[in-house]
Amino acid sequence: MQTADRGEGKPRGLAPGTIKTRLQNVRTVFRAAVRDKVKVDDPTEDVTIPRQRRADVAMVLPTPAQVGALLDHAAVPWMRLFIALAAFAGLRLGEAAAVRRRDVNFLGRILQVTQQVQRGPGGTVLITPPKYGSERPVFLADGLLDMLSIHVKDMPESVHGWLFLGEGQDPPHQNTVGYWWRKTCKAAGVEGITLHDLRHWYASGLIAEGCDVVTVQKALGHAKPTTTLTTYAHLWPTAEDRTRKAAGSLMTQALADSLRTTGPRKAV
Repeated sequence: MQTADRGEGKPRGLAPGTIKTRLQNVRTVFRAAVRDKVKVDDPTEDVTIPRQRRADVAMVLPTPAQVGALLDHAAVPWMRLFIALAAFAGLRLGEAAAVRRRDVNFLGRILQVTQQVQRGPGGTVLITPPKYGSERPVFLADGLLDMLSIHVKDMPESVHGWLFLGEGQDPPHQNTVGYWWRKTCKAAGVEGITLHDLRHWYASGLIAEGCDVVTVQKALGHAKPTTTLTTYAHLWPTAEDRTRKAAGSLMTQALADSLRTTGPRKAV
């Protein structure tokens, strides 16, 4: 099976994490077959899983300038909002594709993630529940709400209320989104960035603003906080970072108080 390379559209093998998950699924079936005496042995026992790269080495985070360029050079009008939902709300590709008008509460400034789009046989579109633990409310920034309002006002009404349309009255699947993403990257002069990297960028922004593990977990729709830590632990400040920041804050306060009470020192 082939997938698109990072932003270039070139075929490459499946990611090690994907291979591991699929092997575990197949292995479960074979082990059940051995247990039920349908097969003598499990042929997956000797399969070697490719080594996964450390998250801090493998993760690619776009720069703010790159995200801005992608928004400015969206290959089709709807792609601008699609990119924004990944970059500023952390939605996965399938989750963004499955957003309906009724999922957005403009007064409450919340978007409810309740389903996702998957590509079915023959290029068909399947609507399925999101990944386990991923149904969630996403708290929207005012700027993203403005983009959603403009998009809803300008787009034609769809039969099922989809925010984005692929072929006919169906939402777009990954091939359609991937095609326009590559066009956008080329127009923006951005290389080596995937749409999923924008979700990582969103997570990094939450962490930089001081959000704790559980807050980031819920925002991204991870089933467990351990998943969040495994993926993003390297982005949280270390004990050394926190110590230096706290000491610097103490020093700033002390020096400020000293100046107020004694005034600036005169040179002798």
